[in-house]
Amino acid sequence: DLQVAYVTPAEMTPQLAAAREAPATVPLRPSFSAQPALTNDLLAAYVARQQQLRSFDGFDVQPAGKLTEQVLLAYVDRTRNISTPALDAIDSLADQPALNTAMLEKYAQKSFMPTVKKVQLSNQEKLCLTQAIYHEARGESEEGQWAVANVIINRAMSKKFPTTLCGVVFQNADQGYHRCQFTFACDGRSDMGTEKAAWNRATKMAAVAYSEFRQGDRPGVIPNSALYYHTVSVNPGWSDKFKRVAVIGAHEFYSVR
Repeated sequence: DLQVAYVTPAEMTPQLAAAREAPATVPLRPSFSAQPALTNDLLAAYVARQQQLRSFDGFDVQPAGKLTEQVLLAYVDRTRNISTPALDAIDSLADQPALNTAMLEKYAQKSFMPTVKKVQLSNQEKLCLTQAIYHEARGESEEGQWAVANVIINRAMSKKFPTTLCGVVFQNADQGYHRCQFTFACDGRSDMGTEKAAWNRATKMAAVAYSEFRQGDRPGVIPNSALYYHTVSVNPGWSDKFKRVAVIGAHEFYSVR
């Protein structure tokens, strides 16, 4: 039932007809003669401005750092045409003559964090989880890999361990081989995977798990109280202090009694 739409072109105006019939030496483009002449000073000013833009570090403020007017102004200036929860939070105060403590507090309450820094932290968290899934359970079933990710997320949300995934995975890794929580984190070898298929699978799984973690969710493969696990081939002394809640593949999972 497709019908072809016939479009009739508009009539050529006398001005356009005269321009098309004019000699080739007559320019049809608008004249730029009103623009300032290209001088060394103009070039120097342009180069200086480009250097300022490239060296702008307003997005590289540490998340835990102090939120100042300078940081806020830099962020607002770079996101002037972008709607963000942080900027929307201070709309009601926008009619005030200058930034003040109340405005800064409202902005900070919306989890202010520079965009680039937020992306960097997100990527790092997903990488740490990928490494843990890969090294701890790449030979396990999908359920077994999810269970390992589940323990790491449980720890990060338990208030008994570091609150970040990287903090959980690499806890005490700098204090020696027998102090780290996960062997791969302090065995002196590269933490990056060498088996491409297993690494890609762990990467996809970590991305999903991290997204859920950011929203306060967990994989749900094992109970939220499960904070520990070991392989079935060993019987560590600490396991007697906890309650076994699941056995998945080559791993036994425990929670506090």
